[in-house]
Amino acid sequence: MLRKIDKHSGIPAYLQIVNQIKSEILLGNLKAGQQLPTVRELEMIFDVNINTILKALDRLKIEGYLIAEQGVGYFVAKELSIDNQIITMIRELVMNLKSKGLDLYTTLVLVEEVWRNEKF
Repeated sequence: MLRKIDKHSGIPAYLQIVNQIKSEILLGNLKAGQQLPTVRELEMIFDVNINTILKALDRLKIEGYLIAEQGVGYFVAKELSIDNQIITMIRELVMNLKSKGLDLYTTLVLVEEVWRNEKF
């Protein structure tokens, strides 16, 4: 579900939009070929100006998540959903970390550090 961006997070607004749309695609909530809301609707949903929306959509096009049809709109380029088993594992991990009192940003730092240092 797309929601307003957090203007106080320190993360640029366009990146928050990119991440939200990517998440919706990866979670299977936006399917291949599905049209996104119009740019004007996205402007209202995210509560940012149109240039920020266009920057985010352009980035998603470059990364291959979206395609644009002139005068029609933006569409999800391909199915990229994550296996439900992985989502379940992440949910369990998040519940466990929250129960231990870890916040999102601490968790992200820890995950990034472990990710970089683990050898597979």
